[in-house]
Amino acid sequence: MGLFAAQPGEPSGQHANRYDGRVIKDLWYKNALVYCVNVGTFLDSNGDGIGDFEGLVRRLDYIAGLGATCIWLHPFQKSPRRDDGYDISDYYQVDPAYGTLGDFVDFTHQAHQYGMRVLIDLVVNHTSDQHLWFQQARKDPKSKYRDYYVWSKKRPHTHDEGMVFPGVQKTTWTFDTAAKAYYFHRFYRFQPDLDTSNPAVQAEIRKIMGFWLQLGVSGFRMDAIPFVIESKGAEKARHPRQYSMLRDIREFLQWRRGDAVILAEANVLPDDDLHYFGDDGDRMHMMFNFQVNQNLFYALAAHDVRPLVKALQATRPRPASAQWGQFLRNHDELDLGRLTERQREKVFAAFGPDKHMQLYHRGIRRRLAPMLSGDRRRMELAYSLLFSLPGTPVLRYGDELGMGDDLALKEQLRAHADAMVQRAARGLQPRAQDDPARHQRWALQL
Repeated sequence: MGLFAAQPGEPSGQHANRYDGRVIKDLWYKNALVYCVNVGTFLDSNGDGIGDFEGLVRRLDYIAGLGATCIWLHPFQKSPRRDDGYDISDYYQVDPAYGTLGDFVDFTHQAHQYGMRVLIDLVVNHTSDQHLWFQQARKDPKSKYRDYYVWSKKRPHTHDEGMVFPGVQKTTWTFDTAAKAYYFHRFYRFQPDLDTSNPAVQAEIRKIMGFWLQLGVSGFRMDAIPFVIESKGAEKARHPRQYSMLRDIREFLQWRRGDAVILAEANVLPDDDLHYFGDDGDRMHMMFNFQVNQNLFYALAAHDVRPLVKALQATRPRPASAQWGQFLRNHDELDLGRLTERQREKVFAAFGPDKHMQLYHRGIRRRLAPMLSGDRRRMELAYSLLFSLPGTPVLRYGDELGMGDDLALKEQLRAHADAMVQRAARGLQPRAQDDPARHQRWALQL
């Protein structure tokens, strides 16, 4: 019997159709096309060299014309922008470079008029070190915000373990002179980790979610979720993950807005998938399928689909209401950490042979079109694969135009940015491969 078939004792006929329609609407994410946008590099409306919400609104017709039914926004909240906005200093304000809260509300309203929902990044593993919470915490040991973060009087013996960015990061514990203590940061030193086990921090997370839901978003892409639910502390020999937190987040979300969803960023092994989805589908609605993504690029590089088939089989088990987010490229490096060393070297050789194209000893920091040498046939093959996979396709803005990148930018920024805009900002002449008219001609031929 099908998922939406009437069960014994349930209404049938005309009433059943209305019931089924409601259920299908709640599962909108299973039939969506997600288009990922960085507001600051999409369209500049006022000539200051930075994209903004007004510019994004002007191109909603273009995004809708691609067939997108959902827009996922990178962080746009107030931030020093030392990590492209993933270092938030105020969760409740739009960064002035992008506009105002009024501009954001106008954007969500206009997107809904085009039949598109809006997801935003929920970055709550850490804050910026400029956030008021951290500034109060470091200055006053009696402040309530002191316990929002993770501290140690002595440098933990594990200070040089667990870095997310090996080769760039040297430690996960940094001494703060004002606090006279070390603070934990899984990512960069300017991104102190929140103690997400603290009930007060969990309450703040719910408040943040509720605020943006009230302003019209349909859910969140939850950043670095394995670290969010990790038990943190210098005294802990192990850092078990608190999966029950995922159900608490899901329950709050559904209470506030029944059809809102969470798309989880969790690069985990297939055996752990159900911990995030929940055996009964009561945790995360969606997860990015990193296992399939990495093996897809190996298949393209080695002309060997066997590992891809195994990855598809390994990630097939999931609750009926759960869904995979399938993707080719995103704003981070192409992470190949789950491949064997031999497989990884083949992908490096095919798509990032030079050392400056690689990152963190595990990934490739290039956009899709340059990786595929701008070959339309290869790009069509890649997208044919993407749209054939079981799950919801997630597209990176600009990839539909064959957008290039600028490897002169450090680390992950090479794929965060529109290459032409970034070269202009650095006083360099645009290159032919970055010409937007060239990209537009390519797109119009599709």
